[in-house]
Amino acid sequence: MVYCSNCGTKIDDEAFFCFKCGTKTQAGKTAKAMYPSDELRDAFYQVGLELEKAFTMAARETQSAFKKVSENMQQKTAPNTQGTIVCSSCGTKNVSGAVFCHSCGGKVEPKGST
Repeated sequence: MVYCSNCGTKIDDEAFFCFKCGTKTQAGKTAKAMYPSDELRDAFYQVGLELEKAFTMAARETQSAFKKVSENMQQKTAPNTQGTIVCSSCGTKNVSGAVFCHSCGGKVEPKGST
């Protein structure tokens, strides 16, 4: 039997920690026994690394998705010079097939339908 270096409690020679105060014994130091808080800290560190990887991957995927959406929007909003309809109220050119002017909101008439 040995005594705890912190509180003086009589403890077993094989014990890694004092059962009364939790101090690591010489046997525990030799065996490099970890406190539960050390294990918890290491686990949180590993979780942090995994979260960092996941957020990095999510950021890349989000950036790629925004880029793709932006490209698609640019393609859809590219000016269509063929088949434009000119608004008789304000003179704004509208895309072919437009029913209302995108500038003033007035009804547009396709050429030849008047």
